[in-house]
Amino acid sequence: MNFWGYSITEARVVNYDKNDKAFAAYLAQKAPSSKLCIGCGGCTATCTAGNITEFNIRKLQMLVKRGENDEARKNLHKCMLCGKCLLVCPRGVDTRKMILAMNEYIHRQS
Repeated sequence: MNFWGYSITEARVVNYDKNDKAFAAYLAQKAPSSKLCIGCGGCTATCTAGNITEFNIRKLQMLVKRGENDEARKNLHKCMLCGKCLLVCPRGVDTRKMILAMNEYIHRQS
């Protein structure tokens, strides 16, 4: 069998029925402005932590909404709470409150 440098990868499928939505419900309750996010990426573009590490606040919020909590837990600690994302958000999402609520939820689960 010839190998041409390509391989078939497994499909990335999100099973919304199987994933735990408790994290997203908690976030919506503690930081209601998080529901206003339209995923424009302004927060990620200005993120200081994102320029230094592979932190992506937009991806983090999407993971929580999807119920992929384990992946969100792995990346949450990278946020420096500098507040740049809060300043550029066109929808006025309180990203600091959102990150703090996420941290609070994780510490309660531990």
